[in-house]
Amino acid sequence: MGTFKSSEEAREYFKGDRFATENGMQVDELTEEYSVCSMTLTDRHKNANGGIMGGVIFTLADLAFASLTNQIHMPSVAQQVSINYLSAPKGERLIAKAVIKKSGRSSTIINVDVTDDTGRDVAQFIGTGFKL
Repeated sequence: MGTFKSSEEAREYFKGDRFATENGMQVDELTEEYSVCSMTLTDRHKNANGGIMGGVIFTLADLAFASLTNQIHMPSVAQQVSINYLSAPKGERLIAKAVIKKSGRSSTIINVDVTDDTGRDVAQFIGTGFKL
């Protein structure tokens, strides 16, 4: 059984991730195999060129990663992450789906795909979580 008994319990816990939650990000679904987080995009998320800031996309992917790694083993922290930005979002929402690739004795490997609500691929994030 995972750390959190429900997505609601995880949402309550991750309210402590204030940078993410104060920017409108939330945990939508959480199981032992995957996590889905989302957000509605607003003007506050835009860069000087009018596009969505890379840090917004990264933070949403990181929240999906964090919720899944800590569902598997709490506490876990990011040991190494990378992100590839694929396309600029065109929709009004971003959705990050994290899936577990491997859970070992001391670490987890998580893949996170970020899309917008039009189905456009926005980013691919890969993270290694270290189990404390």
